[in-house]
Amino acid sequence: MKWCAALVMVMVLIAGTVPGMAQDRMPPIPAEKQTPEQKKAAEAFRANRKQEVFGPFVPLFRSPEVMLRAMALGDYLRYRTVLPMKLNEFIILITARQWTQQYEWFVHHPIALKEGLSPETAKAVAEGRRPSGMSGDEELIYDFCTELLKNQSVSDATYARSIARFGEQGTIDMVGVVAYYTFQSMVLNTARTPVPAGTTLLPLFPH
Repeated sequence: MKWCAALVMVMVLIAGTVPGMAQDRMPPIPAEKQTPEQKKAAEAFRANRKQEVFGPFVPLFRSPEVMLRAMALGDYLRYRTVLPMKLNEFIILITARQWTQQYEWFVHHPIALKEGLSPETAKAVAEGRRPSGMSGDEELIYDFCTELLKNQSVSDATYARSIARFGEQGTIDMVGVVAYYTFQSMVLNTARTPVPAGTTLLPLFPH
């Protein structure tokens, strides 16, 4: 029937455009199809991360040098900033929400909760609401990152608060985490990297 065919077409179009749904544009490259440069990059990745190329590094693998340099930057911005891990993960969630990046949210939401971020705070971010009951540090992180992502700038008042609390290094580390996970979100949204079946997806917001 014509209406069935039309429904199927609509579902295909939706699945191809909604972040986190079907259509992996850049899936893993089998070893036998990798270039010499890719094989070398895969070896370096395994040596550094103790696992195979995964997540955002799969699409980045198309440009091995970019992948390796992104890995090196991520090593610091994920694990070694001067910010407490809970705040670092909070920044990642705020950035993933801004980009409706399903894979990064899927990975980092449980990590953020494990590090002590309130489930209610994470839920509010997922729903696009300002969380209530945040600590002073969390309020500062939320204000700074939200201004930077939505206004492409940070107000004098928020900047002064950040410098007073985290210093220049902490402030730049915060900007770096936002920038790095914006980059990763852009990569993943372009590649439409999927999340596991049954994953609760971030709601979509109009743009």
